[in-house]
Amino acid sequence: MKSTKKLVVLGSINADHILNLEDFPRPGETVTGSQYQVAFGGKGANQAVAAGRSGANIAFIACTGDDDTGERVRRQLASDNIDIAPVSEIAGESTGVALIFVNGEGENVIGIHAGANAALSTALVNDQAARIADADALLMQLESPLESVLAAAKIAHDNNTRVALNPAPARELPDELLSLVDIITPNETEAEKLTGIHIESDEDAAKAAQALHDKGIATVIVTLGSRGVWASEQGKGQRVPGFKVQAVDTIAAGDTFNGALMTALLEGNPLAQAIRFAHAAAAIAVTRKGAQPSVPWRNEIDDFLAQQG
Repeated sequence: MKSTKKLVVLGSINADHILNLEDFPRPGETVTGSQYQVAFGGKGANQAVAAGRSGANIAFIACTGDDDTGERVRRQLASDNIDIAPVSEIAGESTGVALIFVNGEGENVIGIHAGANAALSTALVNDQAARIADADALLMQLESPLESVLAAAKIAHDNNTRVALNPAPARELPDELLSLVDIITPNETEAEKLTGIHIESDEDAAKAAQALHDKGIATVIVTLGSRGVWASEQGKGQRVPGFKVQAVDTIAAGDTFNGALMTALLEGNPLAQAIRFAHAAAAIAVTRKGAQPSVPWRNEIDDFLAQQG
């Protein structure tokens, strides 16, 4: 038996430069924004922070540059209850950057420079093989090199470590990788990229989930924005609604959901209950600005759920 349930997150670290605008600029247009801020982000780091703050026993495999930003990020991650021993500092490289515009509706458009994230090689993954093998679950996204995601999935699969994949940003993936995944959490766009099925209804979500089951994935959670998620285990699906809150910005809402979901699953909660916990974490996050600054702590999630009755 593995001891207290361990989570390993493998993924990206970015410094997010965020500017609020009334409307996104059209090509050739300059618009004046407000509330410029720099906050730490990156899908991997956001999910690691969400897991750490919500109570998981978590280690993070990632890369920063050998710059001041990288040092500040590592300090911050350590303060979020994350084991940062597997975070590598890449000489001569800058820490990843994301340039984010947020409009008046709370929607965002994002451009990314990978920086040190591109240096998360299969060799670095293999250096962490024992850590992955010893974990109960491995959570990954697609802002790291695909061959490294595949290498980590193989190690996990061979050692009975559950493989969770948040297939974001959207892209097509080889069946070889999908066959190693136990839990997948695409949004509608990502699910369409993986299955070719356009999702507008629960029926569409169920079809997309079945297509992913057919590729060997036991648990499929299609996130549907304000409509909650379509959760399907071994072909049996249901929609689990989210909580209604006033959104300020949706940056890192999905990442918060994923990190909190893994915490709840590793604590032994059934899927529907784990999703409710993750929905609560994400609901709190969208009422706050920025990526990691918006991620709630465990007591905040528990308080929110207690108020729902």
